[in-house]
Amino acid sequence: MLDRQLLAILREVDRLGSVTAAANRLNVSQSALSHTIRKFEERCGTEIWMKKGRSLRFTQAGDHLLALAQRVLPQIEDAERVLADFAAGRRGALRVGMECHPCQKWLMRMTAAYLARWPEVDFDVRTAFRFDGLAALLDNEIDLLITPDPIDQPEVLFTPVFDYELVLVVHQAHPLATRDVALPHDLLDEELIAVPVSLERLDVYTRFLVPAHCRPRRHRTAETTDLMLQLVAAGRGVTVLPDWLVREEGSDLPIRAVRLGPEGIGKSIHLGTRRGEEAVPYIAGFLALAQETGL
Repeated sequence: MLDRQLLAILREVDRLGSVTAAANRLNVSQSALSHTIRKFEERCGTEIWMKKGRSLRFTQAGDHLLALAQRVLPQIEDAERVLADFAAGRRGALRVGMECHPCQKWLMRMTAAYLARWPEVDFDVRTAFRFDGLAALLDNEIDLLITPDPIDQPEVLFTPVFDYELVLVVHQAHPLATRDVALPHDLLDEELIAVPVSLERLDVYTRFLVPAHCRPRRHRTAETTDLMLQLVAAGRGVTVLPDWLVREEGSDLPIRAVRLGPEGIGKSIHLGTRRGEEAVPYIAGFLALAQETGL
């Protein structure tokens, strides 16, 4: 019985003070507007307003409906704006998964710019998954995966963002600090500090130590790259980190970066999305900003 048109009529008549002005605002004829009100009054068996000279006075029933219109119509209009934002890709939720501990610093560097460009998009960063990052992406736990180890998967599109090199970080007084290149056997007597992941996910093992059948004297973990650098600066061990992070975070520390092997260990950060969703505007906006930010 109630519909949006009726509520809009009541609100505009109250705002503008006359049926004629309300009809003009709503782009209907005065007779059509009056007919809508008469039909509603006939169905309900009560008057909505009464004429008093050239003006109108709402009845108690009319006042009740007017209060409803003033409360409900803004909510409907807001819902329509939100739905239009969803349809246009201006609104949504972007859940970013991290498989790269050091890259959190890079991500935080671009977060402020992204939040400013996409104020209606909820933004969340997750580092814990039920299985792994790719599974989390495919299971819709996250919407975008930051990883240095993309896996060929037909349902996922990986976009490269920037290249970097893993380097050995040692105290400036360490014997290796004067070397341009470190070899696997140079780490046999070292305490190697790494992020808390399995050895199979550490390139210093899979691409450097294991092929040469070498292992460090001791392996320990640290939760943050800041702590890793501080431990190295205190002479408590050596670590392997991206060259860009060492330049940015270790410039004022007594540490040195040494290449791992003659060819080095090159890596690239990729952003993974479910194939087809890379065109969603707020996801495409993140990808574009990531490439702009780079290193």
